[in-house]
Amino acid sequence: MDNRKLLERINELKSKLNKLQNLVPESIEGEIQYSTNITTGKSLYDIANTALKYEKRDCCGMLEKYLYGETEDKVCALYGLRQTGKTTLIRHLIQNMSSEDISKTVYIKINPTDTMAKLNFDMKKLCHQGYKYIFIDEITLMQDFIDAAAVLSDVYCAMGMKIVLSGADSLGFWFAANEELYNRVKMIPTTFISFREYARLLHTDSIDEYIRYGGILHAEEIDFDNKELPAKETVFNINEWMRRYIDTAVSKNIQHSLVCCKDGGQFRHLYTLYEAKEFTGAINRVIEDMNYKFVLEVLTRESIHNDLKLSEKNMRSQSDSEKHAEVVDAVIKRLSDRLEIRGRDAQKIGITRTHIEEIKEYLKALDLIYCGPVETTAAGTEPYENIIFTQPSIRYCQAQVLVYSLMNDNAFSEISEYDKCDIIGRILDAVRGRMMKDIVLLETSKAKRTKKVFRLQFDADEFDMVVYDSETNTCKIYDIQYSREVVHHKYIKLFDEKKCLACENKYGKITERVVIYQGESYIAENGVQYINAEEYLKAL
Repeated sequence: MDNRKLLERINELKSKLNKLQNLVPESIEGEIQYSTNITTGKSLYDIANTALKYEKRDCCGMLEKYLYGETEDKVCALYGLRQTGKTTLIRHLIQNMSSEDISKTVYIKINPTDTMAKLNFDMKKLCHQGYKYIFIDEITLMQDFIDAAAVLSDVYCAMGMKIVLSGADSLGFWFAANEELYNRVKMIPTTFISFREYARLLHTDSIDEYIRYGGILHAEEIDFDNKELPAKETVFNINEWMRRYIDTAVSKNIQHSLVCCKDGGQFRHLYTLYEAKEFTGAINRVIEDMNYKFVLEVLTRESIHNDLKLSEKNMRSQSDSEKHAEVVDAVIKRLSDRLEIRGRDAQKIGITRTHIEEIKEYLKALDLIYCGPVETTAAGTEPYENIIFTQPSIRYCQAQVLVYSLMNDNAFSEISEYDKCDIIGRILDAVRGRMMKDIVLLETSKAKRTKKVFRLQFDADEFDMVVYDSETNTCKIYDIQYSREVVHHKYIKLFDEKKCLACENKYGKITERVVIYQGESYIAENGVQYINAEEYLKAL
């Protein structure tokens, strides 16, 4: 056979081969070629429809801007703790896609046995087939994601793909963003859910509900309001759920990311705890200690004794008020003793100050804690940290359980159940009051990033919040009250001549005096603005 006929025969065979390949069903082709769990076509709608009952997160717009905005050689990372709406966000986006975009979309669900090599194999095929929008869910489950993530941005995004990554191991994204994906990733956090967004998502305007349950979506899994159980048992049931949540969403999140990053090279001083199998326990202990110290500060600084005395008219006798104040003193002593014992136990385990600081660094990286500054007017003094949990439910749950457990101490066995319930209620009111102050401070800081927002402490009192404008050298001062009625003896400090002069000497002219509380908003004759707490937070 001459060369011309041979060439004709080859072309004929190629044509037949192409026709045969076109006859292969897509589903069979997918089953043969893909190494990971991939969903395309109409099946995407089945996945997306599970999000119909949920409202969209505020950050959905940022994700849409990435998908449909100008092409850039970056991946997009949705990172946050469990039950903060990452997968639901992806489903909402798929739900709103046109049929044309759906035809170019892929959803990949990563399993722990998957590797970047398998994913890379599939990505080559998907790129060749013309897919553009790639959603890769739970990517942090892969052991080698952190150390090999750059291939996604440097190769596939550079070829025009839009790749959205999500995963519960937030620290893994933090490591990747600072190393392999440095300047190659758009980070969208989901852990922090503001009061305004929480109220919209769950159709509630209650600051109390936000304090108790805020930060965790799909809370229907928790039987918060089991009327068949006594209050104490309900509290401890919630605590058991929260303990598991912290263990899986926070402690094991950090451990998994550290194990996967540079073959464990990022453990630093914490490796000794990991080696001794004390790592996750140490993180849980640090979180608990932060919240125990918070309760102690509330009891010692939030004028519990004065509040009890002011409430004498609501008690059966003046002796009840005095007795309650004595019990609060005893609770403070018990809590101080407990913290001392925990400190000694931590030393026995080998938890050092360096360990605690490194754990705090990772908790900040997870967006779980925010260190709000507390300033003073004294010359030469540095501000100190006020640790605020961005998921208030974690703090309130642990504080609530602590108060119940302290009141069940044998030292208080002679106190009637009626008095115990009354004292517990008053202490938890003080806890919620302090938490409301912290929530207002945190959310104001996030909303007014060009301003300096802080607590201002004096020798015997404080302004709950100061907002300083460096451009105009002026400030606004705030009193925050957990009350539906204005407590005049508390807000009068906003007019204290000595305090105001000290504030103005350091932060410029005071232009507004504001009381944030739970009552109705209005402006008083003396110029003080009274703003409802829920209205204030929803307006930020």
